[in-house]
Order: sequence, then structure tokens, then C-alpha cells
Amino acid sequence: MSFQPRMHNRIEGFSVIGGLRRRSWNGVVADLWDVECAQGAGGYYVSEDPRLIVVLDLQGGARRQIKFTPGWSGPAFEQRRHTLSYIPAGMEIWAEINDVRVVRHLDLHFNLDALRNRLMDEIDPAKAETPRLMFEDSRFVALAELIAAECDNPDPLHDLYGDGLTVALFIDLMRLGPPRGRKRSQLAAWQLRRATDFIEAHCMRGIRLGELAMLTGLSQSHFSHAFKASTGLAPYQWQMQARIERIKKRLVEDDSPLTAVAAEAGFADQAHFTRTFRRHVGVTPSQWKKVRRS
Repeated sequence: MSFQPRMHNRIEGFSVIGGLRRRSWNGVVADLWDVECAQGAGGYYVSEDPRLIVVLDLQGGARRQIKFTPGWSGPAFEQRRHTLSYIPAGMEIWAEINDVRVVRHLDLHFNLDALRNRLMDEIDPAKAETPRLMFEDSRFVALAELIAAECDNPDPLHDLYGDGLTVALFIDLMRLGPPRGRKRSQLAAWQLRRATDFIEAHCMRGIRLGELAMLTGLSQSHFSHAFKASTGLAPYQWQMQARIERIKKRLVEDDSPLTAVAAEAGFADQAHFTRTFRRHVGVTPSQWKKVRRS
């Protein structure tokens, strides 16, 4: 079965011009959008696959702006020019559009399993799991323009053309090089304890990778590598497990509606909460609660 991006969103104020233009290559799906934006347009997005958003054109007033806010309480990132945003799998983003009439953007959705197989498993987990919001890179924009033109092309070129462009962009984005064969170092016991204690205490809100790195005196990249080498999980995966355990305790201890539990845990809505809980536990929250209370 071909790769299909798995995106969940709740948006308003957007009207697509001319329909979605989509092309699929080996491990990458490219979506080209032209969208009219009403005043106050925006919404919530989360994808089960990592993606790169490239704003190719932004038409509007002198104060035109796109704002991305990650998670539940992270800092906002704003743009008034053409920028790129790399968003890891499972990262929640709130978007707000101001003084913009039309935006043209290219979304590249990455199938990490397929790309890992193609590139001999040389994808750095720290880079794949670290967001990069509202950055600029002329090389990426140049490749994105060529990919967008191919999405818009009524007479597409050979698949190897688009495949080469998208893989080249992904390799540059992940800064992939030849295999080095080095073993990842682990966190010291005190660093691991400090990081996991902090995650446990703050698991119901968005935790930035920089917070954890600062606690352990490491760079974000070094911390992310060492944490996964120590635990087998990326920091955000460890946090989600801690959050699920906290939610389980809440479900057993009181009779709050699931909508209230979902809101307290920072989920966009009950449907997103239910999907996430079932993915980690194997059953829905209501089913789990019923069994534990029977």
C-alpha cells in the first residue's frame, strides 16, 4: 500500500483555490495548496508523520503574518516572509493567520520507515525528532519551488525527477552523511534521573527539548541522543508515556467526563485524546476505565 499522510486538524477561515495538487514519490508525499484566508483564520494541526511546510507566497497587507505555536504552552514563532518549518511526528501546532489574503504553501510528508530503508538507516533520531519552526534556507526554497512546479505540472516528468528532488531536500534537512559506526553515549545516572523527574512532574504540558537539555548541561542534540541511548525512547515519547500513566490514575480516582480529562491533558479534543490513548494502551479510555472499575 502506498504511503498516505495521517493528519488530524481542526481549522476555520480557509478556502482552497483550485483544489489540492498532490504528488507521491518513494517515501515522500508532496501537497501543494493555494488558500484564501479569512480574517482570524487558523486552527490546530497534528500529524502522525513528520513534515516540512514551505511558504512559497504570502499575499496580504503590510502587517501580514503567520504564527505557529507548538504544543500547549510553547513560545510562538512568527513570519512575515517566506520561511520553512520542520514539524516532527506527533507534535501539535496551533496556527494563526493575520492580514493575509492568499497563501501558497508546499507540505512535504515524510515516511521515515521508507526513507530509512532507502538511506540505510542513517537518519539521526535527534534531528528527526527536533522541530525547526520558521527558519530560512535558500537551497531548500529552491528545491521546494521545483517540487511545487512538478506538482502543478499537467504533464509530469519521470518519477525519478521528483524523487530525486524530494530525497535531496530530505538528505539536506537531516544533514545525512556516510555511516560513522559510533556508539551513542548514555546520560549519567544523575542526568537521567533529573530529566525523567522533570518530565514526570510536568508531563501534562508541552516540554521543550531545550528545558531538558539545560537541566543536564548538554546541547539539545547531545541530550536527545543520550536520552534515547539510555531509555530506548525519544524524550517526547517518554513524556507521552508519563502523561498516559497520569491519565490512567485520573480515570480511576474520579468520575470526571472524558472531555474534561482530555482538556486537562492538553489534547485538542476528545477524539484526539481517544486516538492517542488507544494507540498507547490498546483500548479506548472509556473501555480501560470500565475494566479497572468492574
